[in-house]
Amino acid sequence: MSTGPIRPTGRAYTALRPASAARITGGFWAARRRTNAEVSIPQGPARLEAAGNLANLRAAADGKGTFTGDYPFQDSDVHKWLEAASWQLADRPEDDGEGEGEGEGGTELASHVDELIALLAGAQEADGYLQTYYRLARPEQRWQDLRWGHELYCAGHLLQAAVAHHRATGQYELLAIGVRFAVLIDTLFGQDRAIDGVCGHPEIETALMELYRETEEQRWLDLAAYFVERRGQGLLSEGAGRDPGAGYWQDHIPVREATTVTGHAVRQLYLLAGATDLAVETGDAGLRAALERIWAAMAGTKTYLTGGLGARYDWESFGNPYELPPDRAYAETCAAIASVQWSWRMALLTGDAKYSDLVERTLFNGFLSGVGLDGDSWLYVNPLQVREAHEEFGGDDSVRRTPWFRCACCPPNVMRLLASLPHYMVSGDAEGLQLHQYATGVYEAGGGRVRVETDYPWRGRIAVTVEAAPADADWTLSLRIPSWCPDFTATAPDGDSPAETVPGWLRLRRRWHPGDSLTVDLDLSPRLTRPDPRVDGVRGCVAIEHGPLVHCLEGEDQRAGVPFEELTLPHDAHLTVRHEPELLGGVTVVTADGRSRGGADVVPLTAVPYHVWANRRPGPMRVWIPRE
Repeated sequence: MSTGPIRPTGRAYTALRPASAARITGGFWAARRRTNAEVSIPQGPARLEAAGNLANLRAAADGKGTFTGDYPFQDSDVHKWLEAASWQLADRPEDDGEGEGEGEGGTELASHVDELIALLAGAQEADGYLQTYYRLARPEQRWQDLRWGHELYCAGHLLQAAVAHHRATGQYELLAIGVRFAVLIDTLFGQDRAIDGVCGHPEIETALMELYRETEEQRWLDLAAYFVERRGQGLLSEGAGRDPGAGYWQDHIPVREATTVTGHAVRQLYLLAGATDLAVETGDAGLRAALERIWAAMAGTKTYLTGGLGARYDWESFGNPYELPPDRAYAETCAAIASVQWSWRMALLTGDAKYSDLVERTLFNGFLSGVGLDGDSWLYVNPLQVREAHEEFGGDDSVRRTPWFRCACCPPNVMRLLASLPHYMVSGDAEGLQLHQYATGVYEAGGGRVRVETDYPWRGRIAVTVEAAPADADWTLSLRIPSWCPDFTATAPDGDSPAETVPGWLRLRRRWHPGDSLTVDLDLSPRLTRPDPRVDGVRGCVAIEHGPLVHCLEGEDQRAGVPFEELTLPHDAHLTVRHEPELLGGVTVVTADGRSRGGADVVPLTAVPYHVWANRRPGPMRVWIPRE
């Protein structure tokens, strides 16, 4: 993959830049991405057909038929799938790779993409407008309901798909569709234009910033800045129907003045990702300071151990500081994806490793739990506890995996992140290359190219071989040392080269030659984690972690005859790690001697990685285990 979802301009005020080329070729993430390429993405058109999304586009194109679906944003599922498919087409195989972009499967995928682009072209109106809900069901109400109408939201996902397709293929058809819609929006929105307003669901901001980067047209940056700066001015005033309050859609306070995240989690994080792109391109120090402040509050007081975000089913929203109930955690899969997108932007903006620490935690836990091992079953919500007597009401909020959703935002969102995942691995700057995440592959950034080999996250060894570097100058190779890692060892090319350790990074600056290698061994010893005492819902509990992985107990793995709700774990329990190649596709489990509440007998406990829970028959689960 030679490009990705974020491509700062040459004028950007950013500490780091994404890799110029990145390919994951083996190991943990290659296996999950292969399932995404062979199962998840190919099923998209059939799912969209069955749900009526494609029928809406055909009806809009020929002027016949009615709108199908429960939500005005049905089109956005098509756009997200197109983005995922585009990044997959960009993931081209090489001699040593496992990419799925070319060959028979790639040809079929490209054909599906072309068909959907043709549908969108047919559905687009003469003035550039494109949203089937308002074309078919409410033609007289365009732009009348910015709170719930999602018109700008759908436009944003269309633009992101258009940019992805252009970067992946060099073709202009989809980009032209997106630009026509963007031109219409630019003529309508502004303080001196027909509409002074913002969208109830942020998304257009990040899309316009990337359109600016792709086309180098200043108007798109200016329009994105307008949408960011007008947020918090009370433009989404109370109207007919449901009104969750201005804080729900972050319209209660300007971004620059905010101190924490609030309201609908996905809306909030999409907005902050767009604001970060704006800070990157403008060098706005005040905006950057606000973003750093808001992120710190989110990470410190409103983030689950899994990286999940959103404590309340009510409005899919953040709660108060330290309001993190495990059994009522909403932690929508889309919120985890939005968190990765925002934190990666903050990592590029600042160069600080803490942002990539949260990306790692979220990727391996709160995000990956959202898709089943089969690539064809999904979770919308990702709680940290399911009781034995859990009452299941079905619907999108189910804690059982399902083939699709009425509100199908999460599946194509997962597809697009996995398809573009190589983009989030590595960055570069004038000094050299930085490895943020660890996956076997080949990466180019900062004027050099490295090959990484690792069994991460099951083992802590990361071997990095330099394939290309400046021939006549010192060059810095940097590896992120995760904040959870208690210790590590490093072996430099000549055995004793000095390595500089700065907060979050191991840096080795020297004259590199092709074939030189640096090996780092991270201590993956399993550990018991205690919660912050201010988190009422898990006070008196411990959680099991192993490297970047949060583990959980599932009823399936525990001794029969002992009630799951009575299991406890001593705070000083000895933890043992064992890899099980036949279990859940091959996972490392952590075992310990626990007890039954109030009992004297030892009860062996087995904890599996959280990201694989709910892949067997339904049953209880918990991350936070009561202490004995």
